[in-house]
Amino acid sequence: MANTKNNNKKPKERTNKENKKNASKALNRSRSGIVSAKKKAASTRKNMPKKTSKLKIIPLGGLGEIGKNMTVFEYENDIILVDCGMGFPDVDMYGIDVVIPDITYLKENISKVRGIVITHGHEDHIGAIPYIISEIDVPIYGTALTNAIIELKLEERDLLKNTQIFTKKAGDHIHLGCFDIELIHVNHSISDAVALAISTPIGVVVHTGDFKIDVSPINSEMIDLTRFGELGKQGVLALLSDSTNVEKAGHTDSERKVGDGFEKLFYGCTKRIIVTTFASNVDRIQQIINAAVKYKRKVAVTGRSMENIIKAATELGYMSVPAGTLVELNQISNIPSHRLCIISTGSQGESMSALYRMAFLQSPSDRY
Repeated sequence: MANTKNNNKKPKERTNKENKKNASKALNRSRSGIVSAKKKAASTRKNMPKKTSKLKIIPLGGLGEIGKNMTVFEYENDIILVDCGMGFPDVDMYGIDVVIPDITYLKENISKVRGIVITHGHEDHIGAIPYIISEIDVPIYGTALTNAIIELKLEERDLLKNTQIFTKKAGDHIHLGCFDIELIHVNHSISDAVALAISTPIGVVVHTGDFKIDVSPINSEMIDLTRFGELGKQGVLALLSDSTNVEKAGHTDSERKVGDGFEKLFYGCTKRIIVTTFASNVDRIQQIINAAVKYKRKVAVTGRSMENIIKAATELGYMSVPAGTLVELNQISNIPSHRLCIISTGSQGESMSALYRMAFLQSPSDRY
């Protein structure tokens, strides 16, 4: 029994000593681990990229509505604007002729605004410029035809001489603050339309503007699908895309299909023909003129905006009008009806348009 008691005590003493020794080693390892962990955490924090700011994309118009297109891109201390369009008033907007975006936010942050980049020359993308440029004096960037139309608008209001306008072409880059904007060729019912690849500090945003995939455009190359594909492979942060008629199945017909329609209307017609369209719809106007020339009709143009745009587009080479085709309005009474075509503004029923005045004969000069 005595031997048994002695044997039990010795292992117990050894276990206590070992426990103390092991506990001491464990504590030292723990302290060493804490120091190592702190060093590692400090090193990790040092190597971590700084927290990036947020990119703000703010539609001031054109989202969920027709017209009034204007989008703000803001990153830290830099703001760029894409498009500056007008809208037409709703039926309950009595006494209102034009609707423009609310630019209160831009006026409050005017020191950040670096410029306006325009995708194309339709009214719903440029129509508000004369009203807004006097409030926010910033440079405008666009393609040749787009800028020519903008200049006509500003000249009418004596604003052109104080406005900076820079002409770019598809493939060019525009550097504004922290933004790099690449212009990409697209098809639309007006020439010189572009999409934008906007490089920001946190990624690329693609803004398509208005576009369609037209395999047989009137006066340009096919949309640059290759460049869109390249951007997709590189990675795109966000896509802001034209979505008109996106709910409908199928595809949009080529603009040339409209020309075929004109041919059918002109063929065999013995009456005077009056066609109305947007003044800025250069490709459509070209096709009207083509049909008129083919069927030996003279063309008269009514509406100052229409006259100005045809002049600008012809000078820039975006329209081709055979010599002797155009006649003044005061000459049309001497031309037989089956030899005359009149192109007019007023396709939206605007009360001040040439077509409206014709319909309601507001003065003797409106009698065509």
